[in-house]
Amino acid sequence: MSGRVDAAAGEDPRVGTLVVHRRYVDHGHAHYAGGLVDGAFGLALFGDVATEMCIRTDGDEGLFAGYADVRFHAPVRAGDVVEVRAELVRVGRRSRDLDLVLSVVARGEPTAERPGASRPVDPPLVATTARGTVVVPGPDPA
Repeated sequence: MSGRVDAAAGEDPRVGTLVVHRRYVDHGHAHYAGGLVDGAFGLALFGDVATEMCIRTDGDEGLFAGYADVRFHAPVRAGDVVEVRAELVRVGRRSRDLDLVLSVVARGEPTAERPGASRPVDPPLVATTARGTVVVPGPDPA
Protein backbone atom coordinates (compact mmCIF):
# COMPACT_ATOMS: atom_id res chain seq x y z
CA MET A 1 0.00 0.00 0.00
CA SER A 2 1.40 3.42 -0.92
CA GLY A 3 1.36 6.28 1.55
CA ARG A 4 -0.42 8.44 -1.02
CA VAL A 5 -3.98 9.54 -0.43
CA ASP A 6 -6.05 9.86 -3.60
CA ALA A 7 -7.23 13.49 -3.57
CA ALA A 8 -9.64 12.87 -6.45
CA ALA A 9 -11.53 10.37 -4.32
CA GLY A 10 -11.73 12.97 -1.55
CA GLU A 11 -10.35 10.53 1.02
CA ASP A 12 -8.35 13.16 2.91
CA PRO A 13 -10.47 15.93 4.44
CA ARG A 14 -7.56 18.40 4.14
CA VAL A 15 -7.85 18.46 0.34
CA GLY A 16 -9.57 21.69 -0.64
CA THR A 17 -8.19 23.67 2.32
CA LEU A 18 -7.68 27.27 1.24
CA VAL A 19 -5.32 29.88 2.68
CA VAL A 20 -5.58 33.52 1.56
CA HIS A 21 -3.26 36.46 2.31
CA ARG A 22 -3.53 40.07 1.14
CA ARG A 23 -0.67 42.53 1.02
CA TYR A 24 0.06 46.06 -0.11
CA VAL A 25 3.07 46.19 -2.45
CA ASP A 26 5.18 49.08 -1.19
CA HIS A 27 7.42 51.08 -3.48
CA GLY A 28 10.56 49.53 -2.02
CA HIS A 29 9.71 46.38 -4.00
CA ALA A 30 9.81 48.11 -7.40
CA HIS A 31 12.87 46.99 -9.37
CA TYR A 32 12.03 48.08 -12.90
CA ALA A 33 10.73 51.07 -14.85
CA GLY A 34 7.08 51.86 -14.32
CA GLY A 35 7.20 50.57 -10.74
CA LEU A 36 7.28 46.93 -11.87
CA VAL A 37 7.97 44.29 -9.22
CA ASP A 38 10.05 41.20 -10.01
CA GLY A 39 8.50 37.74 -10.15
CA ALA A 40 10.47 36.61 -7.10
CA PHE A 41 8.22 38.86 -4.99
CA GLY A 42 5.22 36.68 -5.84
CA LEU A 43 7.15 33.46 -5.25
CA ALA A 44 8.07 34.69 -1.76
CA LEU A 45 4.38 35.32 -1.06
CA PHE A 46 3.61 31.80 -2.28
CA GLY A 47 6.08 30.58 0.35
CA ASP A 48 4.17 32.51 3.03
CA VAL A 49 0.78 30.98 2.19
CA ALA A 50 2.37 27.54 1.85
CA THR A 51 3.85 27.88 5.35
CA GLU A 52 0.44 28.73 6.81
CA MET A 53 -1.11 25.82 4.88
CA CYS A 54 1.38 23.38 6.42
CA ILE A 55 0.75 24.77 9.89
CA ARG A 56 -3.02 24.49 9.48
CA THR A 57 -3.04 21.01 7.95
CA ASP A 58 -0.03 19.34 9.55
CA GLY A 59 0.99 21.36 12.60
CA ASP A 60 4.43 22.12 11.14
CA GLU A 61 5.86 24.90 8.98
CA GLY A 62 6.99 22.38 6.38
CA LEU A 63 9.52 23.06 3.64
CA PHE A 64 9.01 24.09 0.03
CA ALA A 65 10.33 21.31 -2.22
CA GLY A 66 9.67 22.87 -5.61
CA TYR A 67 7.50 24.67 -8.11
CA ALA A 68 5.98 23.36 -11.32
CA ASP A 69 4.41 25.33 -14.12
CA VAL A 70 5.13 28.85 -12.81
CA ARG A 71 3.48 31.37 -15.11
CA PHE A 72 3.59 35.16 -15.08
CA HIS A 73 0.37 36.41 -16.66
CA ALA A 74 0.33 40.12 -15.78
CA PRO A 75 2.58 42.67 -14.08
CA VAL A 76 2.58 43.48 -10.38
CA ARG A 77 3.41 47.10 -9.61
CA ALA A 78 4.32 49.11 -6.55
CA GLY A 79 1.09 50.50 -5.10
CA ASP A 80 -0.91 47.35 -5.87
CA VAL A 81 -2.78 45.30 -3.31
CA VAL A 82 -2.35 41.61 -4.07
CA GLU A 83 -4.19 38.54 -2.90
CA VAL A 84 -2.30 35.26 -2.69
CA ARG A 85 -4.24 31.98 -2.52
CA ALA A 86 -3.05 28.46 -1.85
CA GLU A 87 -5.39 25.50 -2.25
CA LEU A 88 -4.35 22.04 -1.11
CA VAL A 89 -5.01 19.71 -4.06
CA ARG A 90 -3.08 16.53 -3.20
CA VAL A 91 -1.92 14.85 0.01
CA GLY A 92 0.87 12.30 -0.02
CA ARG A 93 2.55 10.60 2.91
CA ARG A 94 4.85 13.61 3.45
CA SER A 95 4.27 15.78 0.38
CA ARG A 96 1.46 18.20 -0.32
CA ASP A 97 0.65 19.80 -3.68
CA LEU A 98 -0.76 23.32 -3.73
CA ASP A 99 -2.36 25.35 -6.49
CA LEU A 100 -1.09 28.91 -6.05
CA VAL A 101 -2.55 32.13 -7.47
CA LEU A 102 -1.44 35.74 -7.02
CA SER A 103 -4.03 38.31 -8.12
CA VAL A 104 -4.04 42.11 -8.14
CA VAL A 105 -7.15 43.28 -6.26
CA ALA A 106 -6.36 47.02 -6.20
CA ARG A 107 -4.05 49.12 -8.33
CA GLY A 108 -2.40 52.42 -7.56
CA GLU A 109 -3.09 55.08 -10.20
CA PRO A 110 -1.28 58.17 -8.96
CA THR A 111 -1.66 61.52 -10.70
CA ALA A 112 -0.02 64.88 -10.03
CA GLU A 113 -3.22 66.02 -8.28
CA ARG A 114 -3.78 62.77 -6.37
CA PRO A 115 -0.49 60.92 -5.73
CA GLY A 116 -2.28 58.29 -3.61
CA ALA A 117 -5.09 57.56 -6.08
CA SER A 118 -6.01 53.87 -6.35
CA ARG A 119 -8.90 51.76 -7.55
CA PRO A 120 -10.22 48.27 -6.87
CA VAL A 121 -9.58 45.79 -9.68
CA ASP A 122 -12.82 43.90 -10.27
CA PRO A 123 -12.56 41.18 -11.28
CA PRO A 124 -9.09 40.68 -9.81
CA LEU A 125 -6.24 40.46 -12.33
CA VAL A 126 -4.45 37.10 -12.17
CA ALA A 127 -0.75 37.94 -12.22
CA THR A 128 1.04 34.67 -11.31
CA THR A 129 0.06 31.01 -11.04
CA ALA A 130 2.02 27.92 -10.03
CA ARG A 131 1.80 24.43 -8.62
CA GLY A 132 3.93 24.04 -5.51
CA THR A 133 5.03 20.99 -3.56
CA VAL A 134 5.79 21.18 0.14
CA VAL A 135 7.01 18.45 2.47
CA VAL A 136 6.20 17.97 6.12
CA PRO A 137 7.71 15.62 8.71
CA GLY A 138 6.39 12.07 8.61
CA PRO A 139 4.02 10.80 11.26
CA ASP A 140 5.51 10.20 14.70
CA PRO A 141 6.42 6.53 15.15
CA ALA A 142 4.02 4.85 17.56
